[in-house]
Amino acid sequence: MNDFLEPGMLVRNPAAPEWGLGQVQSRIGDRITVNFHEAGKRVIDGRRVVLELVDIDT
Repeated sequence: MNDFLEPGMLVRNPAAPEWGLGQVQSRIGDRITVNFHEAGKRVIDGRRVVLELVDIDT
């Protein structure tokens, strides 16, 4: 589900919108490390949470 994510991509966690915008730091299998503006560095279990890609061009 999150297989397309690569370091540098901007994402949001729909289950925690208060975390704000996040930048993917790494993805190893289903473990995704994201640095969120309001919540700091979080390790996400990609089997449980589908992150939303943020398109800054729109």
